[in-house]
Amino acid sequence: MAFLLGLVLGLAAGVAIIIAFIHSENSRSKHRVEMAATVAAFSKMTVEDSRKILPTKYYPSWVVFAQQQKLSWLCFLNWLNLQLTKIWPYVDQAASEVIRTSVEPVLEQYRSAVLSSLKFSKLTLGTVAPQFTGVSILEEDDSGITMELEVQWDGNPNIVLDIQTVLGVALPIQVKNIGFTGVFRLIFKPLVEELPCFGAVCYSLRQKKKLDFTLKVVGGELSSIPGISDAIEETIHDAIEDSLTWPVRKIVPILPGDYSYLELKPVGTLEVKLIQAKNLTNKDVVGKSDPYAVLYVRPIRDRMKRSKTINNDLNPIWNEHFEFIVEDASTQRLVIKIYDDEGVQASELIGCAQVLLEDLQPGKVKDVWLKLVKDLEIQRDKKDRGQVHLELLYCPFGTDNSLANPFATQEFSMTSLEKALKSEANGTDATDLDRKSAHRKRDVIVRGVLSVTVISAEDLPSMDVLGKADPYVVLSMKKTETKKKTRVVNESLNPIWDQTFDFVVEDGLHDMLILEVWDHDTFGKNFIGKCIMTLTRVILEGEFTDTFLLEGAKSGKLKLHLKWVPQPIYRDS
Repeated sequence: MAFLLGLVLGLAAGVAIIIAFIHSENSRSKHRVEMAATVAAFSKMTVEDSRKILPTKYYPSWVVFAQQQKLSWLCFLNWLNLQLTKIWPYVDQAASEVIRTSVEPVLEQYRSAVLSSLKFSKLTLGTVAPQFTGVSILEEDDSGITMELEVQWDGNPNIVLDIQTVLGVALPIQVKNIGFTGVFRLIFKPLVEELPCFGAVCYSLRQKKKLDFTLKVVGGELSSIPGISDAIEETIHDAIEDSLTWPVRKIVPILPGDYSYLELKPVGTLEVKLIQAKNLTNKDVVGKSDPYAVLYVRPIRDRMKRSKTINNDLNPIWNEHFEFIVEDASTQRLVIKIYDDEGVQASELIGCAQVLLEDLQPGKVKDVWLKLVKDLEIQRDKKDRGQVHLELLYCPFGTDNSLANPFATQEFSMTSLEKALKSEANGTDATDLDRKSAHRKRDVIVRGVLSVTVISAEDLPSMDVLGKADPYVVLSMKKTETKKKTRVVNESLNPIWDQTFDFVVEDGLHDMLILEVWDHDTFGKNFIGKCIMTLTRVILEGEFTDTFLLEGAKSGKLKLHLKWVPQPIYRDS
């Protein structure tokens, strides 16, 4: 009995020990997994992420350096900041005059339409010198060296602008409380054996992280004149963005030589088709907004594109095509801003969006829906402002025949277009290149026959009390307004039509197909949903079958087969 009791107790103790051991090992394993996940998350943190976690006073300055010699660079920055502080009064005196003579023409170039002139009446940079907070070497090879310096300036300058409005009102505007953080890029190129070992220096504002300032009317309130504050801020931001921000670069020759190859040059074109927008925020108290779009890669006034205004519509369809010159696909972006046209008054921004050109695959059309936001820099506002629909195609110069451009030539090949663009680019600026290529596109139309087979629909929403619908489809071409209609399929949420319709299309690059699904009713009809599509894909592929979601419907999708038979025609110039 005692033996059995001891055996039972021993087994029980053994099992308990085994269970405890397994539990301990499982806990340790789970802890190790959690620690590994934490370490992996920290390893993916960027400098900006760490700045969000650590307060500024505890943030170590050496974290910003990308090179191994962090202490050496830190000593260099400390020395550089010390020297700049010592000579700042002299720098202020010299730089103020240079800024006055060089910046005034730039501000004049970018001034808003509500301003007739903008000049400096007072200009000193104050007593606070900028501080260099980071440095990195991006490239170091036989051709040159690229250095980036991060600069922070919370200055106390004395800047007064003399503003003349188009209404004849004169305003002295004081610019106060300037806060700036950005990264300047310096390119020392070419490297030579003669001192100082490089022929020229290119400088550019690589990134504008923050630019804050306050505007105040001397002896008055700026808010008393609507639109002036926004116009001045827009002028200053646009001037900095386009006259100094990369890929724009200023070249300073150090040794005698020809450095024209360092200047900004076009590297390709960006084709943009502005298709439509949906669910835009209504800015009007009575009626609906009258939206139009402004698109640009660089905010130069004669290179910005504006769409037509669609009156009283929160779901506008534009179907407009634009072309932009690209100078650096790795850093530039397409910006689109949707406004409400207020007539004689200043237009009100509905929302904006952007696309990084580095996200586009050269020679491939990208179809995107972009969510509109209030501000591209600080996206704290989560309000739904609607979406905009674009087709994008980036075509670099000097590419092979495999990169098709549906917006360009009869054969949809880049070869002849590139040769024309490159030949015109010699001795021609980007604006002329933009204008001439746009003129050539107006001389080309793409004519053909579009065959559309409406195969079926799935999961349509019920439209009557019995949970059924009697659907049919209306097909129309937007430009010609040609319409055709399928038969009605009674009492079905998954109808099958399998009907084919042919459309003669006179301008395939600028036309679009609209399919509307309706519910037939004894006393009329009820709208179910629609599909809107350009002809870009069918022109490129020739033929395809695909399923498309219905816009404006709770559910449902439409299965289509599209075929294109091209018959290009050239107009005589």
